[in-house]
Amino acid sequence: MRPDVLMLSAAHPPDDVRIVRREGAALAAAGWRVTHLCPARADMPAACAGVAIQGFARRPGWWARLRHIPQLARLARASGARVIHAHEPDSWAAALLARPARVVLDVHEHYPSRLDARLPRALRPIARAALSAACRAMARRADAVVVAKDGLQADALPVRNYAPDAGVAPRIHTPGPLHLLHIGAISRARGWPQLLAALALARDARLTIAGRFTDNTQDDFLADAGARGLLPRITLAGWLAPDALARLAATADINLILFQPGEENHRLALPHKLADGMLAGLPTIAPAFAEEVARMLRGAEAGLLVDVADPRAIADAIEQLRDPALRARSGTNARRAALQDFSWEGEAEKLRGLYRNLLETTP
Repeated sequence: MRPDVLMLSAAHPPDDVRIVRREGAALAAAGWRVTHLCPARADMPAACAGVAIQGFARRPGWWARLRHIPQLARLARASGARVIHAHEPDSWAAALLARPARVVLDVHEHYPSRLDARLPRALRPIARAALSAACRAMARRADAVVVAKDGLQADALPVRNYAPDAGVAPRIHTPGPLHLLHIGAISRARGWPQLLAALALARDARLTIAGRFTDNTQDDFLADAGARGLLPRITLAGWLAPDALARLAATADINLILFQPGEENHRLALPHKLADGMLAGLPTIAPAFAEEVARMLRGAEAGLLVDVADPRAIADAIEQLRDPALRARSGTNARRAALQDFSWEGEAEKLRGLYRNLLETTP
């Protein structure tokens, strides 16, 4: 049976949080048949959160992704989906080639700046301009555009990366050694060198990383931690399912977001880890320059905004949050804001409203 909605991914994992566990699940719960077409994995489930999973073979690398666009378009067209919801620029192009289905483009991040690190500084403005023009051209051809965070496209529908309540009781903050939590992808650019330097200054604090290293630097991290004598205070929990992550977060004291300056996507970030930590009742230490993160935390009085390039500033914030009364107050504010002001259900209803309009006029 053909799906109503095909979530089309050129690179995302089969059970991606935004694509499957948030957006796909919201549409499936409304009664539409949803399939996620994505790169195949050996451990890929047949379904997740009410969304059917279908894999395709893909070679690694950017050039392989570009060459794969026509094949991805053929697979999308063959699905017979009434709406194709695409999640990266190359899958956007494939979706537009797969007409006559309706097409929704999902903008997760600031794509024009993604090539900055791969190019000489002199070429970056040219590459950004070219990618911006390509993205705008594809957006004009789509039936709708949704964005994961503010600041990406002014005329798009915001479906922000908020999180549903997992039903786990929030953290009760008490005196004692601090438990720091870093959720999701971690890398040098996401601040692990600064984190280790701050942890060395933070007395008896311990750290759990619930995620994976995305830049092949885990060995470097462990070597640095070993040289600093920090390994007994660090746990690498790996990537966790949402329910397990919620239970872990409820045992922590402080949520960490340490995106380093210099990347446009870090300035515009709205990571899942922020909503996950807020729902768990944790105060968050985060970059002062990350505009939407700072706006949420400042408005809710739910954490501390610091210069995350400075390990001493991170360590000072950790010491400030050693006060259980301050953690409890900030954590209560965080959870209240996550449930009331930054609720996933409100974002999901906007998405369902868009799909009601699209599917009512699609044969």
